[in-house]
Amino acid sequence: DRLGIQIVRHLKRLERVILGYLEVCDGPEEEARLGILETLQCTIEHAWPRMPCRLPVLLQALLKMMWDVHTDQGSTPQPVKAALLQGATECLILLDRCSEGQVKVLLEGVCSSCEENRLRECFRKVQENT
Repeated sequence: DRLGIQIVRHLKRLERVILGYLEVCDGPEEEARLGILETLQCTIEHAWPRMPCRLPVLLQALLKMMWDVHTDQGSTPQPVKAALLQGATECLILLDRCSEGQVKVLLEGVCSSCEENRLRECFRKVQENT
């Protein structure tokens, strides 16, 4: 938050860190993933002009994380899973806003082929958000 738009100077390195944290489950409380989703939201809000070029990589990482969270049979409690999915959905909404609707277009195919209700609900929220 303190860096504001100056975060742009560090986007390349920050993107690698964000992607790394999104890939790895860090235990039942998922504190690192929840924190990195917050960081991603803040980064998108401050560096929104630079996000459209990073959209493919971030979208893929968020969708993969959402699938991993949904299919996780480990010890992660349901409220934590819900918080992760909510955080990822908020990131997708922000990405959609700064990319002028590209996320909605890309999610149409995913949404139509997804049979998991919980994930479809997240995608529906992105589709309906303006």
